[in-house]
Amino acid sequence: MCGIVGAVAQRNITPILIEGLKRLEYRGYDSCGVALHVDGRLKRSRSTSRVADLESQVAEAKLGGFTGIAHTRWATHGAPASHNAHPHFSPTEEAARIALVHNGIIENHDELRAELTGLGYVFQSQTDTEVIAHLVDHMYNGDLFETVQQAVKRLHGAYAIAVFSREEPHRVVAARQGSPLILGVGEGENFVASDAMALAGTTNRIIYLEEGDVVDLQIGKYWIVDSEGRAANREVKIVHAHTGAAELGPYRHYMQKEIFEQPRVVGDTLEGVTGIMPELFGDNAYKVFKQIDRVLILACGTSYYAGLTAKYWIESIAKVPVNVEIASEYRYRDSVPNPNTLVVTISQSGETADTLAALKHARSLGMEHTLTICNVSTSAMVRECALSYITRAGVEVGVASTKAFTTQLAALFLLTLTLAQVNGRLSDDEEATYLKQMRHLPVAIAAVLALEPQIIAWAEEFARKENALFLGRGLHYPIALEGALKLKEISYIHAEAYPAGELKHGPLALVTDEMPVVTIAPNDALLEKLKSNMQEVRARGGQLYVFADVDSRINSGDGVHVIRLPEHYGQLSPILHVAALQLLAYHTALARGTDVDKPRNLAKSVTVE
Repeated sequence: MCGIVGAVAQRNITPILIEGLKRLEYRGYDSCGVALHVDGRLKRSRSTSRVADLESQVAEAKLGGFTGIAHTRWATHGAPASHNAHPHFSPTEEAARIALVHNGIIENHDELRAELTGLGYVFQSQTDTEVIAHLVDHMYNGDLFETVQQAVKRLHGAYAIAVFSREEPHRVVAARQGSPLILGVGEGENFVASDAMALAGTTNRIIYLEEGDVVDLQIGKYWIVDSEGRAANREVKIVHAHTGAAELGPYRHYMQKEIFEQPRVVGDTLEGVTGIMPELFGDNAYKVFKQIDRVLILACGTSYYAGLTAKYWIESIAKVPVNVEIASEYRYRDSVPNPNTLVVTISQSGETADTLAALKHARSLGMEHTLTICNVSTSAMVRECALSYITRAGVEVGVASTKAFTTQLAALFLLTLTLAQVNGRLSDDEEATYLKQMRHLPVAIAAVLALEPQIIAWAEEFARKENALFLGRGLHYPIALEGALKLKEISYIHAEAYPAGELKHGPLALVTDEMPVVTIAPNDALLEKLKSNMQEVRARGGQLYVFADVDSRINSGDGVHVIRLPEHYGQLSPILHVAALQLLAYHTALARGTDVDKPRNLAKSVTVE
């Protein structure tokens, strides 16, 4: 979602703000802006183009200062237009006293807007954020820190805000509730940002603000209070956010880079795993795993499909019943809680608002055995869960998730084996076989990625289509779902996925020679059934594009296009097949000329509900 950077220093902080925005742009790119304290006034520059254009705009205006805030936006309230871009000023542009940026959603903005309008404030935007700016201005008593503490008590919803005042030129105040925010501690300067990557190269001393925290940033000091206004002592952590992680190197797009990083990051995620043991998930994991008799997985988007895949694994290998819920649905429906449930959340960022809310809902129902599969060790999700497994995908900049997904699958397979072992369903020989297969994963993924030239040829055909159907059976049905999601996210081709056996229950009506049908065809127990489903497509003139295992005995022919994966990989096959589908989506988008890393209307790290 939106990205925030703020700074108080004794040097021109414009380059720091702009560089921070560049690193946060994946969180939202509908518009961007920067505001600075300049010669006793507040000045800003805003753009509906990308951060690179804002940089040129700022340079042309020679905008610089020692105190400022910046923002890159993912639109919730109001269209992506200049007047809706942050930072917002109050009371007016000409007489600006307050400048503010915000990530989140204010649920009571209508009531506050009506109240502030009645007090004489004139709104220039459709955003919920402008409400906060005017509220802070209205309540301003000469002490911005005190004012913000009081103002946030009026807000209902989720927010991370950074604000500064014309009257206090060396001070930025920030607050968070439900949206991520970190404090960067420098030498005689202090910073605030949505994540540590924004400050890489500027400071590695990071404080992760907790729910309800309000922080006062000044040149030589900072002060934090909690939601009750009590002084809060938060640990300073040394975070080495590598700037290289945010650099493209030889690749055209971050998505491409991240697809080709998968052999390495899957290996990193499994590094040091020499045997299956509950302690991989935390010190108390054995005791927890012995107590549970079912699993509830909560996730959104791509992470949800990882959860669906895990359901097949866990029920097949560990024999533990699993329910997988879309997080945004789970918390709003009546469900039947069971205290012996292991609640598993899956999130790349660990800040996904819907998943965090679903986790808290599950805990409120008495389900306290919690575990997260997460890529960010310092995230809210890790702090909220008793147990965790940190995937080591590294920074994922591309909005369409790739390497985060495959590392989640690797972690979930480890969880599967662990639950099986604790329940006495994993023999020593089985453990050794599975570990050998997992150690081979990086090589196997690399071999799939080597099929890129063949996939490019398919992509040229796909680029001319407006609809596509993805089919899978069993373990590979969630992979079909993920393949369809990738294609629609970045190429804007309408794509949907079905279990292949459901073709005759509706989707077959859509099949023509203009609707390619992508089929995932591993050599498993369902292969012969899948071949029958493929015949149903061919009988209607459909064009089949089949990702088959080396030994699937499916041959290319009229209307049947086959790419063979180098080997058959049993239970771990989904991790290999999805890599091929990622390449298909990427090259199709490339052929269509879309913005691969920043697909329209989307953003990374979904911190709004």
